[in-house]
Amino acid sequence: MPLKELAERRSILHRKNDAPTLLRHALDDMSIGPVAMVSSFGADSVVLLHMLSEIDKSTPVIFIDTEMLFEATLTYQREVADTLGLTDVRVIKPNRAALLERDVDGILHHFDPDACCALRKTEPLERALEGFGGWITGRKRVHGGARAAMPLFEKNERRIKINPLANWTTQQVADYITQHDLPRHPLVAQGFPSIGCQPCTTPAEADEDPRAGRWRGQTKDECGIHFADGKAIRGAA
Repeated sequence: MPLKELAERRSILHRKNDAPTLLRHALDDMSIGPVAMVSSFGADSVVLLHMLSEIDKSTPVIFIDTEMLFEATLTYQREVADTLGLTDVRVIKPNRAALLERDVDGILHHFDPDACCALRKTEPLERALEGFGGWITGRKRVHGGARAAMPLFEKNERRIKINPLANWTTQQVADYITQHDLPRHPLVAQGFPSIGCQPCTTPAEADEDPRAGRWRGQTKDECGIHFADGKAIRGAA
């Protein structure tokens, strides 16, 4: 079955399922094949990571360490993985030779943020996803932009991308974290509702879009790891 049709059928099939049920079925879906969760261990990440730990702690979790993340994120990643008992967290870093060739001084983000994201995030993720038929994300429609019309399942190049929290609200996320007494990323309390690389992330005001602090002042609101119609999304939709 073509991947686009498979994604559309699964979105219809699971449209009334709650996120844990959708996640459980996606992990066992033979038509999709092996599935990994891709997590930034950011502001909301602990919700899906907790759901995953309740289903199968040995599911591969891919964490891209761009080598420009906040130190708080690196510490939080280790703490959450340990707290939830996740046994296959794969910390992926940029290719060393590529860094020396294309960003030896670590300043590429200043003049070409898209190229920096490709080098430090998109390319490492593509290598990490080899052998997987699908990957799970924590994206939500409430984030707006290119995410506003996001389906539960979508074709992403050669794989199926699974978005269990697509229709969740900010309040649902907060309630889940409270209900399960999950650790929050420490930067959330400092006004960071969305957390990426340190040079390209600023706090956001309460009345701003949650992702307003990402690449502030630029026509860019995605790192490029997500695709629409075969094209990497890096700017606002």
